[in-house]
Amino acid sequence: MPVSRSSSPPDLLIGIDQGTSGNTVLVIDRNLTVLARANIGFAQHYPQPGWVEHAPDEIWASLRTALRLALDGIDPARLAAIGITNQRETTFVWDADSGESLGNAIVWLDRRSSAWCEQHKALETDTRARTGLPIDPYFSASKLAWLQQHHGGRRLSFGTADTHLLRRLSGQNLTDRSNASRTLLLDIDSGEWCDELIARFALGAVQLPRLVPSSGICARVRGVPELPDGLPIAGIAGDQQAALFGQGCLAAGQSKITYGTGSFIMLNTGSTPVPSSHGMLTTIAWQIDQRTTYALEGGAYLAGALVAWLRDGLGIIERADQIEMLAASVPDSGGVTVIPAHAGLGAPHWRPQARGLIHGLSGGTTRAHLARAALEAIAHSQCDILEAMAADCAAPLRDIRVDGGAAANNLLLQMQADLAGVTLHRPRMLETTALGAAMLAGLGIGLWSGLDELRQVYLPERSFTPQIASAEVEAARSHWRRVLALA
Repeated sequence: MPVSRSSSPPDLLIGIDQGTSGNTVLVIDRNLTVLARANIGFAQHYPQPGWVEHAPDEIWASLRTALRLALDGIDPARLAAIGITNQRETTFVWDADSGESLGNAIVWLDRRSSAWCEQHKALETDTRARTGLPIDPYFSASKLAWLQQHHGGRRLSFGTADTHLLRRLSGQNLTDRSNASRTLLLDIDSGEWCDELIARFALGAVQLPRLVPSSGICARVRGVPELPDGLPIAGIAGDQQAALFGQGCLAAGQSKITYGTGSFIMLNTGSTPVPSSHGMLTTIAWQIDQRTTYALEGGAYLAGALVAWLRDGLGIIERADQIEMLAASVPDSGGVTVIPAHAGLGAPHWRPQARGLIHGLSGGTTRAHLARAALEAIAHSQCDILEAMAADCAAPLRDIRVDGGAAANNLLLQMQADLAGVTLHRPRMLETTALGAAMLAGLGIGLWSGLDELRQVYLPERSFTPQIASAEVEAARSHWRRVLALA
C-alpha cells in the first residue's frame, strides 16, 4: 500500500476476525465508531463424514480481499495498529524447514481424532488439572497428533489460525495465551507450554509458536500489498475471548453469550482460574501487562451452523434471516425436538460420538415446526451450559450480554431469556469479536490509557426479560433432557 502524505496522526484500528466461514475486517476510530467493514467467505471442505477442513491459501486470499475492500478510501497514514481474533482450535501445520503448508487445516468442528482421544482418556484427570480442558477432538493437540502421524518424516511447525495469519502478515510464528490455552498443551497456571504434556502426547518434535501477550506490539506487517509495511500488530485473542473483551466484560463476574457458527458462554473469573467439575472449560481470557485474566467457558458446536443446515441441507429456508419469521408463524414446535449433535455434543456433555436427532415428527409437522424446534435447540443448549456454570460458581449467572450474527434474532433471544430465566442485553454493535481485537490492539499501542477508559464502551440496544412461568420452563427442560439422552 502506498504511503500517504497526510499529516494526520495514526488513530484508526483494523480488527480482523478470522472466522469459521469467512474473514471480517473492521476499521474503527478511538471512539469505536466503525468507519468501514468487509466480509469475505471461503469454502468449507468435507472430505469424509465427520471431517471439516479449510485451505490455508483460501483463508489468506479471502482476508486480502476483505482488507482491500475495507481499506478502500482509508488514508493509510491514519492506520495505527492491527488486532487479530480467530477461530481457535483449528489446526495448521507446515514444514518447519521450508515453510510450506502441508495440506488443509483441520477445523475445530472436525471429529477425526476421536480414536486418539479415547486412547488417552485415562490421562484426562491430570490433563484437565494442568490445562483446564478435557481430552476431546475439539482441541488442537488431538488434531496435531493426527497430522503428525500423516506427515511422518517431516519436521512440523504448528499454529492455530492466528499463527497462520501472523506468518502471512509478518513472517513471525506467534500465538497469544488465550489461543494457546485451547490446545491441550498449555499449563493454565504458568501460562507456558507444558513440556510434560507435549512429551506425553509424543509431540516433542513439533515446533510450537512463540507465546506473546494478548495486547502489545508483537510483530509488524511486512510485504503485504494491502497494508503499509511496519504497521504494528498489537492485539491477538481467540474469538470468544475477544468477544468478551469487546462486550466490555472486563470485571470478574461479567459474562456473555456469542451466537456464531457455534454458541458460546464465557464468564470472566478474574485473576484466578476456576476449576470445573461440571463440564466447563477453564481458559485464559487474555494477558495484558503481564496480568492474566481467566474465564469459564462452555460451547455448543451448532448455532448458526444449525440454521445453515436447515437452509443448505434441508432447503426449508432460502436465507438464514428467514428463520425467525418462519418459526414465529407457529405458536410452538408441534412436539418436535431437534438435538443439534451433528458433530457430537460439546459442553457440558462431551459426547463426541453423539449424533443429531429429530424427535417427535407427526403427520402435522411442517417446516415451520422444524424451524422453531431448531431455535429452541440453540436456546436449550445454552441452558445446559448456564446450569453447569452456575453449579461451578455456586451462583446463577444474571444479566448476560449477547452478540454474534444470530443475536439479531429477537425470537431466539426471547426463547433464551425464558428458558434460562435470565435477562439478556444486546448491544448496538453485534460484531464484538472483531471489535474486541481492535480494542486490544489500541490498548497495546497506548491509544487508550488503560482498561478504565474502555469500561464505558458497552452500549445496549435492547434487553430481553423472562416472560413465561417457571412450571412451563421446567416441563420444557425436562423434555429436552429426555430427548437429549437418546442422541
